[in-house]
Amino acid sequence: MPRNVYFSQTVRSEQHLYEDLIIESLKIYGQDVYYLPRTIVSRDDILGEDRASKFDDAYMIEAYIENTDGFEGAGDLYSKFGLEIRDESTFIISRRQWNKLIGLWNNGIYTVKPLAGDLIYLPLSNNFFEIMMVEDEQPFYQLSNLPVWKLQCSLFEYNDEDFETGVDVIDAVQSMVSYQISVGLSVIGGNHLAYGETVTQQISDTVSVYGEVQAIDKVSNITANITLSNIGVTGSTTYHDFIVSDTIGLVGSESGNTCYINTLYTVADADDNFIPNDAAAQNSDFEIAADGILDFSETNPFGDASETY
Repeated sequence: MPRNVYFSQTVRSEQHLYEDLIIESLKIYGQDVYYLPRTIVSRDDILGEDRASKFDDAYMIEAYIENTDGFEGAGDLYSKFGLEIRDESTFIISRRQWNKLIGLWNNGIYTVKPLAGDLIYLPLSNNFFEIMMVEDEQPFYQLSNLPVWKLQCSLFEYNDEDFETGVDVIDAVQSMVSYQISVGLSVIGGNHLAYGETVTQQISDTVSVYGEVQAIDKVSNITANITLSNIGVTGSTTYHDFIVSDTIGLVGSESGNTCYINTLYTVADADDNFIPNDAAAQNSDFEIAADGILDFSETNPFGDASETY
């Protein structure tokens, strides 16, 4: 027997009222979080994974943390690699608010829903959470409507991703924990490179090495030490380092200035020079202890492979 036609669960005004009450509840009991959509820089089509990602935008939205008693997951574990924090959390966000603040206005997002791999930054705990799954049918069709998304997230493990969102507290993670190298520069005419710009050294006609300036220590008007992150190479299938040269310069993408590398700091140098952003670095101690075992002047001290440009 068909259901009674005089009663309906799809009254538009009731659905809107229900959704309005949910949004108001999220604004009262929720937390302001930043939604960071992921941009894949290079995809490995064989293994189906991304080799490099970047996050260029951050959008504030209210979200309710479903885990009211604390983060879930395996918690804090001690392993042979150190302390691992495996916190998990579920964030509930309004579909209408996501479309209004993030998706509808085409703010660089070309999907109709949040995606796995995107990030949630929670200022409350100063943590990044990676979206692992988007549950889109809970609560299950209340008033024949689906007003929210449940984002099941795990604590994000930084892997040298590029953050350029414009939000200082978010972008600071790159300067604190990314892989970086330090080089000494000879500055031409006092024209220093600029913080945050990409610098490129053209090694040969086809090979160039690039990196992003994370810190600048102006020793004098004609010398400086800079720290570079997000280092990559174009025109080659093998990795190449920057080289010391007084003819092949580092060219800034924004300033247009050219400087020349006079020093490449290695494990033999002081910790402050080789690993400037790691207060617990012990590279000098390890280098001294291993001098009789490994030749750290070799590009590949563990094998016979050599690099050619």
